[in-house]
Amino acid sequence: MFSRLPRLAVRGARGFASSSARQTKVAVLGAGGGIGQPLSLLLKMEPLISSLSLYDIRGAPGVGADVSHVDTNSTVKGYPADQLEAALEGVDVVVIPAGVPRKPGMTRDDLFNTNASIVRDLAKATSKVCPDAHLLIISNPVNSTVPIVAATYGAKFNPKRLFGVTTLDVVRSSRFLGEVTGDRPEDIKVTVVGGHSGVTIVPLLSQTEQAKSLQLGGAEWGKLVHRIQFGGDEVVKAKDGAGSATLSMAYAASKFTNSLLRAINGEKGIIVPSFVRSPLFEAEGVDFFSSNVELGPEGVEKIHELGAISPEEQKLLDACIPDLIKNIKKGQEFVASS
Repeated sequence: MFSRLPRLAVRGARGFASSSARQTKVAVLGAGGGIGQPLSLLLKMEPLISSLSLYDIRGAPGVGADVSHVDTNSTVKGYPADQLEAALEGVDVVVIPAGVPRKPGMTRDDLFNTNASIVRDLAKATSKVCPDAHLLIISNPVNSTVPIVAATYGAKFNPKRLFGVTTLDVVRSSRFLGEVTGDRPEDIKVTVVGGHSGVTIVPLLSQTEQAKSLQLGGAEWGKLVHRIQFGGDEVVKAKDGAGSATLSMAYAASKFTNSLLRAINGEKGIIVPSFVRSPLFEAEGVDFFSSNVELGPEGVEKIHELGAISPEEQKLLDACIPDLIKNIKKGQEFVASS
């Protein structure tokens, strides 16, 4: 396991870890939690990060001290509960995994009442201290927390710089499809669109070469789609009440962060799915949608169309849209009422 970790740094550099690269200051809000701790470690290994600010209501100074001993070049500092604004000073990228984990029987929407308030309050602080920073939202339910951040920012909201991190759905799709076909997961690229919970997760397997052998709409395809949509339940059940997907989520978040950092540094052609303010389904009342997004120095450079999809995938999309509308509206109404 540990022998694979340095690959993140090597892959992360992609030719941009030289002295000419822009070194970026990154903050993790929720660094003491189940996602925040491994994510902080993985980001300490990212050569494009010059400084890590780790914040949480408890435990962040300890995590910061621990991670700071890792022999990579970036500096690390942990901040206690009363130093949120200090943790955000001069930050270029803010990653937010803060919130309570999902427990057995809970959906992401069950997390809403607690996590909505947490994300709103963190967004208030970032809008005050570092309003131009790129915001990467992990806190669930992402379908609602991303609209919460946008509404909290109000006139300061920059749609190019707010991202819902849906990369875990992409990672799971590659892994689970590889288990079916026997292909190496790292060679598989699946575009996942829609949102980041249950039926709002729509994997476009028809666009993936390694999935060509699957009968779209068949039993094997249906089982795979269901596993991608509800893969988090496997982890919640296996942890037996002790938490949800934290390690795989930390990996996925570090992967997305790496993509953004490379784009900030000028690397071209970086296209990844993310839940962003999108025009793709605005006519149907969907303000935010996950699809392939081309990243650039300013964040969102281009939002790609879905492309050709199968009739079976259209049915998945038809089931996604009503739930997504409800999730987005719930987040927006929360801010309006608070």
